[in-house]
Amino acid sequence: MNLRGRRNRPGAEVHASAMNDIMFFLLLFFLIASTVTNPNIIKLLLPRSDSGQSVSKKTITVSITKDLEYFVDKQQVNPDQLMPKLQSYQGTAQELTIVLYVDRTVAIENVVNVMDVANKLKIKLVLATEPK
Repeated sequence: MNLRGRRNRPGAEVHASAMNDIMFFLLLFFLIASTVTNPNIIKLLLPRSDSGQSVSKKTITVSITKDLEYFVDKQQVNPDQLMPKLQSYQGTAQELTIVLYVDRTVAIENVVNVMDVANKLKIKLVLATEPK
């Protein structure tokens, strides 16, 4: 028969220091991941493409929404002010590339207008698409 007293038994303890480390690393991961996202992109429904390529040089984003609003690096511009705006960027970089984000419902005429401006300024233009 076990007649020992219960006073001599050690108490149960929970060590939460490892939990603090895990929470710190999760917080750090999400902070770093949130800075990697590109804030210069306006949400559009892009057309799909099988051969998508990424651009690694100095780029300018030009976006055309379904309401025919033009944005250059998230700043709204009038279509007639597009050429002077792009000329101001042209002096800052040697090899400049325009990444054109166009909603799939926009008429091709508006895309061709931006392409004409890029050709006049001798700037490369890439049409952004989503992978299929």
